[in-house]
Amino acid sequence: MPPTAMLALFAFLFGAVVGSFLNVCIYRLPLEQSVVSPGSRCMGCGAAIRWYDNIPILSWVALRGRCRSCKTPFSIRYPLVELLTGLLAILLFFKYGPSLPLLIMFLFCAALVVITFIDFDHQIIPDEISLPGIMLGFLSSFFLPDHSWLSSLLGIVVGWGSLALIFYGYLWLTGREGMGGGDAKLLAMMGAFLGLQAVPFIIFASSLVGTVAGLSIMAVQRKDRHLAIPFGPYLALGAVLYIFFGPQLIQWYLQLGT
Repeated sequence: MPPTAMLALFAFLFGAVVGSFLNVCIYRLPLEQSVVSPGSRCMGCGAAIRWYDNIPILSWVALRGRCRSCKTPFSIRYPLVELLTGLLAILLFFKYGPSLPLLIMFLFCAALVVITFIDFDHQIIPDEISLPGIMLGFLSSFFLPDHSWLSSLLGIVVGWGSLALIFYGYLWLTGREGMGGGDAKLLAMMGAFLGLQAVPFIIFASSLVGTVAGLSIMAVQRKDRHLAIPFGPYLALGAVLYIFFGPQLIQWYLQLGT
């Protein structure tokens, strides 16, 4: 096997293993439980999950998605999160190669995976991820070639400020919360990692996809216009789209006006 293919395979396997840990974070962080101990257990019978039943993706398939002891079904989300994280790792490998930016962007994307599924389940974005992520993103700007520390700092300010303005403006006009304050902190984290130039793209892409998805959900479920829809997952999708396609799409758009 060529060295590049071996490294790509390793990136996928590493990502899948990390995805297994992300599943723990997704379940335990909203419950304010430790993500380190105790070890994984079946929520049906309480039996400890053996190491050979905890191999990413493969164990779920081999056990047909059920506990070995009591046959309680395990959610298909577990292998899907592992697969998603593995795919993100291999795509980032092909973009950045074996480098420090690869590790930084993978850590950022792993945080987005956790935030996405927690927001879907609980409609919250944990400060335990977004606030340290802002600091880490700013520090990483000294090691990333795509933007400077100043761009990162401005990305934090503009990212937080733009959504905070919407949040407080909507609250003042209607007397109720619309977009959550956690979304502003999340966009600040994205600005820290990706720089100021990424913020408008993420806002536009997430708003477009979120609007289409929200209208579709309301039409299918016949809900009213006040249906609560988490916005964090769409911000996360916008950030991932920016990583892989953002600069090219921005350049294409600018060329339309010339």
